[in-house]
Amino acid sequence: MSAQQYDEIGEAFEGFKSLPLTRYGEVPSFLSMVGDVSGKSVLDLACGTGFYSREFKRRGATDVLGVDISVAMITAARETERRDPLGVRYEIGDVAELRPVERRFDIAAGVQCLNYAEDIAAMERMCRNIRRSLVPDGKFFVLAQRPDYGFDCPSLDKYGFRCEPTGEETETGPRERITALLDPQPISIVATAPRREVYEDCLRTTGFSEVEWVPLKVSQAGIEEFGEDFWADLLANPPLEMLRCRA
Repeated sequence: MSAQQYDEIGEAFEGFKSLPLTRYGEVPSFLSMVGDVSGKSVLDLACGTGFYSREFKRRGATDVLGVDISVAMITAARETERRDPLGVRYEIGDVAELRPVERRFDIAAGVQCLNYAEDIAAMERMCRNIRRSLVPDGKFFVLAQRPDYGFDCPSLDKYGFRCEPTGEETETGPRERITALLDPQPISIVATAPRREVYEDCLRTTGFSEVEWVPLKVSQAGIEEFGEDFWADLLANPPLEMLRCRA
């Protein structure tokens, strides 16, 4: 399901990064959680068009490999690398069937990755493959839909997104439709919001430790741009949340 959805989006996916929630919430929060990558090797899973892959390389990562199941996303990422080479490598691949890497990585990043597992067994396969790809004591950083997001909260439209329940329930958690309010054409994606215990159990079962949830924050630049009151609804019920753990 995820590959087909993202193949249809293609390069338009880059537009997500300009929306207030992503620009001032997701991106600075995730990069802050990952921290210093200088001198480190990074495996960027579900890399999309390579936004974070390129950012890690700019921040001093020595080796960055981006992997995504979508042919269109990897094609767009490779084209960006061709136009503006940074030395990032990309390949098409399913994290649930991830090939063994030649050399293990210091850091793995999974932005909107584990929440596309079709069931608990698939998420365990993903986690096991990721841990196998990391050096001992390597770190894994996750960003996904918040497990207990309240759909009856104030609208997120002013932040550039809309989250709605589809009414479907999977083994890992409820499905939801996320719409990026891009101009002139909004883009919708259906994803799952796995329960907290699903994430935690799958990570620990496959050998990860120090599993810790990390809340989304708004950057100082976002507060200066829009003011504190603008962000009150988002911070009261954020649609995204992060996790970090150790191999």
